[in-house]
Amino acid sequence: MKNLVITGASSGIGQATASLFNTAGYNVINLSRRPCPDAEITSITCDLSQPSFSQEIGAQLKELLGGTRETVMIHNAALLAKDSVSTTNSNEFRRILEINLVAPNSLNQMLIPLMGKGSSILYVGSTLGEKAVPNSFSYVTSKHACIGMMRSTCQDLAGTGIHTACVNPGFTDTEMLRAHVPADVMPQIAAMSAFERLIRPKEIAQTLLFAAQSPVLNGAVINANLGQVER
Repeated sequence: MKNLVITGASSGIGQATASLFNTAGYNVINLSRRPCPDAEITSITCDLSQPSFSQEIGAQLKELLGGTRETVMIHNAALLAKDSVSTTNSNEFRRILEINLVAPNSLNQMLIPLMGKGSSILYVGSTLGEKAVPNSFSYVTSKHACIGMMRSTCQDLAGTGIHTACVNPGFTDTEMLRAHVPADVMPQIAAMSAFERLIRPKEIAQTLLFAAQSPVLNGAVINANLGQVER
């Protein structure tokens, strides 16, 4: 059986992805503070903002993976804060970078030695990884870096049989988006796609499954945004 290790599968894109991969026959392991609601998904409780998290879960995760085999690692967990370059406290910035960038690096260090040929490392980025909007300073910064991390992953793992890609969702109907965008503004946000609606989490999950099974996409940035309308 193939493995999926995913962060942040307690809700939203992560939950939809964990469920879809499970249906596709993967052994799914979720890493997050809250468990995945799907009873068939194995959840390991951890706080990705803490530098020690990888040491705390390492033995349990490796036991569940069962040695070297084909494994998909999806770096999905991320924190979106309302902040700006002129007001962001550096300690809070470090905490966000721990979740959005340092935790993926720690997991890569742990899992790459266990990944056989056919494995993949996928990053869930954002359309804000290639542009910026006001008052999302730390998120925009980290998602730009996420694309750079993916491209470096591709180059450093050349010849290993492990491929990588970064899927950049547009505005997706998740708890995180609804916490960040006022309800009265949401219709305007939905209208910013060529289909005039929000993306469904399952649509991003389907894109991630396709990327995991398609090594030809190695090093690719995939903008999964329904054709975002630029204004």
